Amino acid sequence: MPNRRTLARLGAVTTAGLLLTAVAPAPASAHVTITPSDTSAGAYTVLTVSVGHACEGSPTTALDIQIPEPILSVTPTLLEGWEVEKKMVQLDEPVEDAHGNSVTERVGEVVYTAGQPLADGYRAAMELSLQLPETPGETLTFPVVQKCVQGETGWTETPAEGQDAEELERPAPSVTITEPTEGETAAATTTTRTVEVESGGNAALGLAGLAAGLIGIVIGSMALTRSRRDT
Repeated sequence: MPNRRTLARLGAVTTAGLLLTAVAPAPASAHVTITPSDTSAGAYTVLTVSVGHACEGSPTTALDIQIPEPILSVTPTLLEGWEVEKKMVQLDEPVEDAHGNSVTERVGEVVYTAGQPLADGYRAAMELSLQLPETPGETLTFPVVQKCVQGETGWTETPAEGQDAEELERPAPSVTITEPTEGETAAATTTTRTVEVESGGNAALGLAGLAAGLIGIVIGSMALTRSRRDT
């Protein structure tokens, strides 16, 4: 029979194992995610929408990505083996886009449909190109409905105020807009100044050319007058 020391050691090891199990973080559940190439206010960004799991084992057949209201235009990237469709939504009132055009509708949803169902454990990534609003601190939510051969999963939950999105079972992907970096602001200022300098330079060259032309006309007139006198 084991002595008391052996039993004590076994008890200590078991207790330590239970403590490690209790404090070890649970593996994060798989979600549909969005990764932006840029989050700066007013920036043109590419959002990568990723899915790498099925609906409880049933292969994925489509992703219905809902576009938040502040965004008017979206350019989805074509993905081999998938069809893509933009579903438009009429606006209550016309608005002006970033180019000064009057817009009466916006992209409400982008739907990617698989030519062959995507099996569980295989990843697909869809890219959406768009311009972010000029509102630092705002969080844009992109609810996604994952449709499968059997059933569907709605990644549409949004956290309450003060709640961590990781606490949700099926959180909607989101992007938080940030302030432009100093480098981006400086680059924009430099570009503006360059345009102004080039514009001023072109104006100066135009005035110089006009002056040269007038001098040429005067010299030509004087030469013609002298020629007539000599004759």
